[in-house]
Amino acid sequence: MSSHIKATALVMAGKRSGMLDPLAANAGVAQKAVVPVNGIPMVERVVQQVADCPDVGAIRIVAHEPDEIAALPTIAGLIAKGRLSFAKGKFNIVESVFAGAEGADFPLLVTTADNCLVTAEGYSEFIRKCTAAKAEAAAGLARKEDVIAADPVGQKRFYEFRDGAFSNCNMYLIASPQALQAAEIMRSGGQFVKFPSRIIKAFGLMNLIRFRLGNGSKEKLFEKVSKRFGFKLALIELSDGHYAIDVDNQRTFDVTERILKRREGTAEPV
Repeated sequence: MSSHIKATALVMAGKRSGMLDPLAANAGVAQKAVVPVNGIPMVERVVQQVADCPDVGAIRIVAHEPDEIAALPTIAGLIAKGRLSFAKGKFNIVESVFAGAEGADFPLLVTTADNCLVTAEGYSEFIRKCTAAKAEAAAGLARKEDVIAADPVGQKRFYEFRDGAFSNCNMYLIASPQALQAAEIMRSGGQFVKFPSRIIKAFGLMNLIRFRLGNGSKEKLFEKVSKRFGFKLALIELSDGHYAIDVDNQRTFDVTERILKRREGTAEPV
């Protein structure tokens, strides 16, 4: 991926079939993606930051119910400019990524509509580090210490490696159609991490043991995984722990809104 080629952003804004998210129910909206956080719908926040990133060109929102999203001012403006379009969400996240990727220009930046704390600079940092690493597929991570410094209760899930603990930032890069194979291992549905046989088939038994035990650095582990796939997969360490905090539930909603109020100067005086 050469540095002058802009990524196509896929913003994943789907919903679980037949279920109204509790945050959406509380906000009186039809889907989680349009729940306001500090007064602005989540997906509108994410799309604005993606649009402001100098390394992103076209934007696609992958959604089951696009009309409610398309009516938001930022989204409507980007549609009018011809920069933003929609793809139909499918029955799981991986199928939805494939749907969003259909006919798109690569590389793809994949992010989620609840990534309210990622800035345009954060997306740019990720894309440029992927380019420097010559990664064909990549995931963004933040170091545990940085995440806790951002907020001590903002994230509770961390992956342990020999070189430290990290949390997922819900930022992924797919550099080519061939690199979509990285998602194929999850395409059959269900929660991949609950089925060790799929992990063994995809990564190999020793790689699974090393991952579960943290017996190796993240670079060494993914070097082995890359050999298994036949192209380079990378874990990209990002500089800001805020990027690992997304809106999953009421607790993380409250954390995110508190951070945004402080960031945007709308916090009430203590």
